[in-house]
Amino acid sequence: MQTENQALMISQLDVFTLFAFFTGWLGYSIFAQYQSKRKDCLVSVLHQFRVAWMQRLLKRDNRITDASIMANLERSSLFFASSSLLIIAGLFTAFNYSEKALGIIADFKLLSPNSQQEWELKVIVLILIFTYAFFTFTWSVRQYNFCSVLVGSSPLATDRGVSEEEREHYAQHMAKVCSLAANQFNYGLRAFYFALAFAGWFLGPYFCLVSIVIVVAILYRREFRSKTFKTLNRGLSVKDVT
Repeated sequence: MQTENQALMISQLDVFTLFAFFTGWLGYSIFAQYQSKRKDCLVSVLHQFRVAWMQRLLKRDNRITDASIMANLERSSLFFASSSLLIIAGLFTAFNYSEKALGIIADFKLLSPNSQQEWELKVIVLILIFTYAFFTFTWSVRQYNFCSVLVGSSPLATDRGVSEEEREHYAQHMAKVCSLAANQFNYGLRAFYFALAFAGWFLGPYFCLVSIVIVVAILYRREFRSKTFKTLNRGLSVKDVT
């Protein structure tokens, strides 16, 4: 009876851990999106720099540098999309080594060892997380492609018949598409961070719970309190687009 109660307790703890994981991920995403509309953060500050970039782009005819920057942003998303596929392939391979992996982890786990079913369930959840990351990064790549098309079709500085109001509207439109692509890239990176937190569950629920708190704290600091954000925010006062 004691063994059954202990197994039930661990099962309830695992359910709570899974709930806490998705609550932490979804909750932080909602919080960050809400806060970005109320106060300055990396997302809002970088959008203003993208607006300045597109405004300046429309004032020059030579846009080779702009195309190179866009291609570099696209390559970053492609790299992480490819990495997601490799990780997914590795996780599928992990199914074939369940017994060996469980034997190794049992030496470090604070609670009773995972069963093979628990191990496979956790691997499946990780596969789903990186599958989400893959689709997010590929959507980011496509949006950067759309932005490249907008840059290619934008009016030249020497074009006549295009008012300043139309140019400003076009610059805002391009910056918005570019920011949407960057946001998708950010969501994919966030999935990588929380996947690392979830991986702590292989050592035990408490490792996972502590990892979730650490990841949320790191993400919050980097997006709202980091020196990089403060430096970029100060840079807004000197960008002065004319």
